Amino acid sequence: MSSWTATTLRSVVAGHAIHWRTNHIRYQVMSWTSEENGTRSGGIDYKAILDPVRGFPTEGMIAFLFEHLPSVWRDAYLAMSRRQTDICSFWRGSFQFVFDDYATLEASGKVPYHPEFEARVVAALGRSTPTTQCRDDYRLRGWIGPTETYFGKRWDKGHFIAHSIGGEVDRSEVNVFVQRRDLNRGWSAAGKRFRTMEQYCSANPGTFCFNRPLYTDGSARPAMLEFGILTSDGDIWVELFDNR
Repeated sequence: MSSWTATTLRSVVAGHAIHWRTNHIRYQVMSWTSEENGTRSGGIDYKAILDPVRGFPTEGMIAFLFEHLPSVWRDAYLAMSRRQTDICSFWRGSFQFVFDDYATLEASGKVPYHPEFEARVVAALGRSTPTTQCRDDYRLRGWIGPTETYFGKRWDKGHFIAHSIGGEVDRSEVNVFVQRRDLNRGWSAAGKRFRTMEQYCSANPGTFCFNRPLYTDGSARPAMLEFGILTSDGDIWVELFDNR
């Protein structure tokens, strides 16, 4: 993993650091609200971000989003977090994870141990890669321990990026988080929308998609999940899901 500065994201691929410039995009971060209040916005105007490349070929739009979204998310995360951060980036398969490696700050003594602060995902983005391989559930079961014992019956061990579209768990436990069971299993209306979006990615290999958690405390359990897709017609489809 590699550190992220204000102007450069250094991503490690095969042991070599790759540098590229990140341009700053002006945007407004609004207070996000739950969908019960009639909005599914996570506080970022994605359509406005996409405006400069509307009408471009799909590959150009995807390259633009890969370049710019991590910086936008970093700034939003810093505004959201009231603690020191250590934001880095790494790849697992076809997905890039932007991660706040707070645990390393504690281990190195740069910050004192705090029982309520955890390392956590800032965002995950990439292109769907449907797989026929079996799920690595043995790793999922081994993460922390029995789900209901540790979290209760309302919760599952969910994936930020579903296995069906290329998400991994083995050596990628960062992809696992505590998710509402009705959302994860598609039982609720919101869960059905969540599943529909994942199914779209699975049915259309190579689809650009992302999952951005939003937090209200220092833990790694998101209060909300912002899931987005660049659709085949060049529009961006974003939904906000309550995970409280």
